[in-house]
Amino acid sequence: MSNCNCLDLSFVATEAEASLGIARLSLCLEEKGLPGHKAGDVKIALAEAINNVVEHAYAGITPARVQVHCRFHQNWLDILISDTGMPLPGFCIPEGIPAALGETIDELPEGGFGWFLIHELTGDIRYERKGGCNRLSLRFDFPDSG
Repeated sequence: MSNCNCLDLSFVATEAEASLGIARLSLCLEEKGLPGHKAGDVKIALAEAINNVVEHAYAGITPARVQVHCRFHQNWLDILISDTGMPLPGFCIPEGIPAALGETIDELPEGGFGWFLIHELTGDIRYERKGGCNRLSLRFDFPDSG
């Protein structure tokens, strides 16, 4: 078995760089053996988390680099997203309650589903602010389906 069960990527926290980074990460994770039935979940949760960094952690300040560290285990994948932007409000993960839908299509909210999706798609979420750095850990479980 190969010792190469980690994947690291970093990019500037801009929409364009984040989009390329998410696509590159998704492809590399699949090449490293991410189970096909989990690939979509991981990509959606990664995109939501990284887009939150771009839109909120660096709102009004110069974007810096986002570091993503992925580590495969036998039945799960751990992803650590680190940035030096502003901390999460209250230094804690939002509950992930979806935004109200409204009565008509015009009343549909533009956002408000990101943290709900991240909570739904991950097995575990942890956040810490340490030394001016945000550290968001996401775990994706893929127990043997046999």
